[in-house]
Amino acid sequence: MSKPPRQPRRQLHGVILLDKPLGLSSNDALQKVRRLMRAEKAGHTGTLDPLATGLLPLCFGAATKFSQVSLDADKRYIATLKLGVTTTTGDAEGEVLMTRPVTPEQVNADSIAQACERFTGPIEQVPPMHSALKHQGKALYEYARAGIDIERPPRAVTLHRIDILNWQGDVLELDVQCSKGTYIRTLAQDLGEALGCGAHLIGLRRTGSGGVSLDGAVTLEALMAASEAEREAHLLPADILLNDWPEVLLSEPEAARFLTGLRRRTSLADAPQVRVYGPHPEPGSHPDRRVLLGSAHIKGGELIPTRLLSPAEVEGMLTQSAPSAAVASASEI
Repeated sequence: MSKPPRQPRRQLHGVILLDKPLGLSSNDALQKVRRLMRAEKAGHTGTLDPLATGLLPLCFGAATKFSQVSLDADKRYIATLKLGVTTTTGDAEGEVLMTRPVTPEQVNADSIAQACERFTGPIEQVPPMHSALKHQGKALYEYARAGIDIERPPRAVTLHRIDILNWQGDVLELDVQCSKGTYIRTLAQDLGEALGCGAHLIGLRRTGSGGVSLDGAVTLEALMAASEAEREAHLLPADILLNDWPEVLLSEPEAARFLTGLRRRTSLADAPQVRVYGPHPEPGSHPDRRVLLGSAHIKGGELIPTRLLSPAEVEGMLTQSAPSAAVASASEI
């Protein structure tokens, strides 16, 4: 029996907020959705372990230029810890190293709160051996599987908040808000040692990344069951990843110059990162309608481009039927 003809790829621009399922790597999830969308260009915004579920923003076309924004953004997780047991990997995949009793003297409401407070704020973490961090071109987990331990320098991270959601016996559930690069498995291990009983991670769900959350996220199962038009309805504008940045709206002549990479004079205050728009070119468009041009920063009275969209990408986003980004009050120069 002959195979059905392969569907042609197409240019798509935008972001799908995927609720990644358990057991699937971030890249596997990306490739499945890319095939479903028939997208030419796609990328994800940072690895989410196969044992983790939750928010994985997937970028298509022009949106891939801003994937680093989400990678560098603060994250939010719901972490479930098993107290009293440590493992070789810090999670449920590893072999048990040690089992210790979870006694009321060691583990109680006060001691848990104190342990969470101890690790809140700027801290240093030693990356786990079972991680994708590279050493001489190889992932650390490859060395770990070969029984080789590599010395890892500590890394500075910030735990903005650690809130206790639930605690029953030897299972502790936490809401963690942290900087990029934070290893929640390491946090679970460190909290367990602070409590004197040890711990490992048995569940992890990412609920937020920068300015986006699981609100509006779609499951892979739902995408697979949907029609092509229904799938496209989940494609959000590329600037969804920048929605917590200040906006700058340029006039038509200034927008054209900005797209060539030229710096523009501005009276706006310095800002490390802004999203830049031009007016919608459609005749008679409402003044609030605008099109994303790229990102920039403001320094010393100048608007300095950081990442620019190409004219083809701008045109592609204009012609693509996608939901409009929410319009906030933009600063016009």
